[in-house]
Amino acid sequence: MTHAANRDSDSCIIYQLGSVKLLEPSKVTPTDISTATREGPPSFARALEHLRPGDAISRDAALRLIRCPDEHLPELLAAARAAKEHFKPRIVTYSRKVFLPLTNLCRDYCGYCIFRRDPGKPGAHTMTPDEVLEVARKGEKLGCTEALFSLGDKPELIFPEMREMLRHLGYKSTLHYLEAMCELVLRETSLLPHPNPGLLSAEWIARLAAVSPSMGLMLETASTALLAPGAAHDNAPDKVPARRLRTIEEAGKQKVPFTTGLLIGIGELPEDRVETLLAIRDLHERYGHIQEVIVQNFRVKPAIPMAGWPEPSQGEMLRTVAVARLLMPNVNIQAPPNLSAPYYEELLGAGINDWGGISPLTPDYINPEKPWPHLEQLRLRTEAKGFQLRQRLPVYPEFLPGVTAKPGLLSQKLQSAVDHQGFARRAA
Repeated sequence: MTHAANRDSDSCIIYQLGSVKLLEPSKVTPTDISTATREGPPSFARALEHLRPGDAISRDAALRLIRCPDEHLPELLAAARAAKEHFKPRIVTYSRKVFLPLTNLCRDYCGYCIFRRDPGKPGAHTMTPDEVLEVARKGEKLGCTEALFSLGDKPELIFPEMREMLRHLGYKSTLHYLEAMCELVLRETSLLPHPNPGLLSAEWIARLAAVSPSMGLMLETASTALLAPGAAHDNAPDKVPARRLRTIEEAGKQKVPFTTGLLIGIGELPEDRVETLLAIRDLHERYGHIQEVIVQNFRVKPAIPMAGWPEPSQGEMLRTVAVARLLMPNVNIQAPPNLSAPYYEELLGAGINDWGGISPLTPDYINPEKPWPHLEQLRLRTEAKGFQLRQRLPVYPEFLPGVTAKPGLLSQKLQSAVDHQGFARRAA
């Protein structure tokens, strides 16, 4: 397979990848990393040779490690865990959140998505301001500090029903409504908004940054092959990699703490995962704004076009997390525990330092069949692996100074919510 990189007029990386052939996932049993050995094939040995914790591996090394043989997986995991401990020793974080599905109407038709709806279909819904505030206040009572806004990308562009709903609510667009709801939650509660609204212009990044300390957009993949007919992103105009990279880059230009990541198992090759991580690393090296990289694994659901698709194996997940850690040793790496249950604690051995958002109140509307772990169970499993679990805010401690330096309500709310170490005031 050939890989070539070029840049568009906005200096975003565009990756042209060869045709995608779905591989049957390999079955790998997690092995204790203490059994790691320095023996291995020459190419694998060279990839880790002389690697010191804190040093980033090269593209060539990542391409070798992403396909490391099963018997040498423990060595890869040991290197990744050492890198994590060099970055943030002994601590693993999470964000206690409420999940606010502002609208599940969406103009994209991704093959793996069960969240989106068309108007009039069962479950189609746009939250009212009263509903938003009701959920946020319930979460506040449970110690939540994050209000995660997830929504379809600009549904009003194709659905007259959404345009009518926005007119009824008094807003020009979904983004205007999102901005108002972020401001409402920020003003009326102690929760901090974290919006995931899809593609954004420079103007909208600036507007949302005024009412939220961080925001996010999953790159998902740098592979344009997944836009082909019948592929995962067929009929999903907002999933063009160059367009998503442009949004992430613009956030960097504005120094907005940004969450992104990749979705594995949707038809890409292991090498494509490396290229996706490299695209994220390139932007972070230029702008320093990537506050976390999520490695998320596709899970099959019966009512989706990809219902017959094989899920990525645990071994694939561990390899991808470990390579992400070694490519970006000084970036927060997250993996959702509910998507790797019941053995999610094994991800700690692959180099993650964060579990992402966990809600004691609302379900994971993107993967509703996979409930969040109970917070006490998460703490016990994290501690059993030798780590302390700490509750963070939606913006990571190292990114707080840049946000709190700007005067206004957002800065005031952040300073009220944070402790002296940059974590949430409420104990985990």
